[in-house]
Amino acid sequence: MAEYDTEKNTVMTEKKESGEVQLRSVDLNLITVFDAVMQMQNITRAAQALGMSQPAVSNAVSRLKMMFDDELFVRHGRGIQPTIRAKQLFGPLRQALQIVHNELPGAGFEPESSTRTFSLSVCSPLDIRLAAKIVSELKDHSPNIDVAIKTQISGDIEKQLKYQEVEFVISYTRFEYPDFHHLPLFNDELVLAVSQNHPRVSGCIGRKQLQEERHAIVALDNADSFSKSYYENGELLDSVSYQGTDLNSVLNIVSQTYLVAIVPKWMVEHYASQLNIRAVTLPDDHISCPCYLIWHASMNRDKGHQWMKSLLSHLSEQKVR
Repeated sequence: MAEYDTEKNTVMTEKKESGEVQLRSVDLNLITVFDAVMQMQNITRAAQALGMSQPAVSNAVSRLKMMFDDELFVRHGRGIQPTIRAKQLFGPLRQALQIVHNELPGAGFEPESSTRTFSLSVCSPLDIRLAAKIVSELKDHSPNIDVAIKTQISGDIEKQLKYQEVEFVISYTRFEYPDFHHLPLFNDELVLAVSQNHPRVSGCIGRKQLQEERHAIVALDNADSFSKSYYENGELLDSVSYQGTDLNSVLNIVSQTYLVAIVPKWMVEHYASQLNIRAVTLPDDHISCPCYLIWHASMNRDKGHQWMKSLLSHLSEQKVR
């Protein structure tokens, strides 16, 4: 990228008499600098990523501060930290850059050489099923690509998807909002997990006995949708004796007590020998819960996004090891 000529580009925010900024007076190259600095949180690393000198990036940041009338970045340890205003700007500006990039002639994606980082939010316990596969697949076939996986889906996930702070969500709940797309990946069969030594429950369980047994669940304010529906309507809520932070803690207490838990069948099979648990058929026939891959429509034309979507779909078809 060519460095900035500070002599020729001194006017950043010429205004009309009405006070509106004239877009033609704004150096749009500054937006790519802002994007890099936001991602790197470090001027030196941003300069390296952009192929610019550190003074040129520092100069560009100064001009950005004038343009947006905000400090944007403040010193923090050995790096910098964005201000609230910078955080507000990041999503919309990054989305605009992506739209422009997608329409450029020759815009493509080469997974063998790309150094892109993909950001995913994967709800528990789907991270147990998929995270290791994703990391291993990239290491073996696309070693320069990185992935950032979060197992907690935040309350503003729709905004994060829209502004590409997160590129994919893998969850049991699809988003019923305009401009969000989803792809069904698989159906999780649900079973009752019990200790191998449970004295009352054998190969299947009736509805009355299910209500009489004491249950372990993920805390309802953090519950995954596949089991939450069993308890939030009150049918089994009075049977709950333990609420854990995640399914690992739930299965651990099930293995050591006579508590029971509703979980995906593959989890019981995965942990059966390690935790001394077994699967019991629930009273309803063909109980299953669909899992979805979710993204925002603004990413549809992005070649890298298309490639990752295909990869995630393929890995989801593989059995749990």
